[in-house]
Amino acid sequence: MPEDTTLLDRDGVRLTVDDTVANITLTNPAKRNAQSPALWRALAESGRLLPGQVRVVVLRGEGVSFSAGLDRQAFTPEGFDGEPSFLDLARGSEAELDAAVSAYQEAFTWWRRTDLVTVAAVQGHAIGAGFQLALACDLRVCADDAQFAMRETSLGLVPDLTGTKPLVELVGYARALEICVTGRFVHATEAERIGLATVVVPAAELDAAVKDLVAALLAAPRDAVNETKALLRGALSRTEAEQFAAERAAQGRRLRDLAGLGE
Repeated sequence: MPEDTTLLDRDGVRLTVDDTVANITLTNPAKRNAQSPALWRALAESGRLLPGQVRVVVLRGEGVSFSAGLDRQAFTPEGFDGEPSFLDLARGSEAELDAAVSAYQEAFTWWRRTDLVTVAAVQGHAIGAGFQLALACDLRVCADDAQFAMRETSLGLVPDLTGTKPLVELVGYARALEICVTGRFVHATEAERIGLATVVVPAAELDAAVKDLVAALLAAPRDAVNETKALLRGALSRTEAEQFAAERAAQGRRLRDLAGLGE
């Protein structure tokens, strides 16, 4: 595939692919990459469009902020052009509301696929939906000006874009509760200390740090990386005995493959 092939560029999302690396960029810096249902659909489609050779996906936001969260226009009576407003959704049936939110969540779930390693490059604000989008990725490389905040509870809502589980897994229940209920900012240094940020670097070095990490992620054989991610993602939900068995099964597949005995 030619270098930097563009597969999608609309609704505030651009997907480019360079061999085994895909770059997904939020492209509305004038609104600090505020999110909308149209953007979520484009993110979900980006996951479906990834060619099979892609191993690493990097998510970025143009401008000074990664993403300032949901565009507040969603809560106005008129909503977005051609979209039901959130107020309209609230007036509908429970099934309709559940289906709508489930569709929105698709933008946040595919990043956990075990055939990919996903990296969020975070600078500036990552608020609400922006925080949850960063949490959707496996790893977060943060500039030293990064600020995370979960503001939903402060607005009378809850985080519903799949961010609660990874947040608890990363920082623990008590810290996750405190972050969500207070809505306070978690700055880059704290984010690194509590395990939210994989690494923090000066803002001018963010791109270089992401490039170095991507190269390291691509160094190991793909099948071994995929098996390892699957083992680690399932570790918290399995019993010890189940995890040990999963390790044995995965290693058996790896050994058979290395011996040329794979199916």
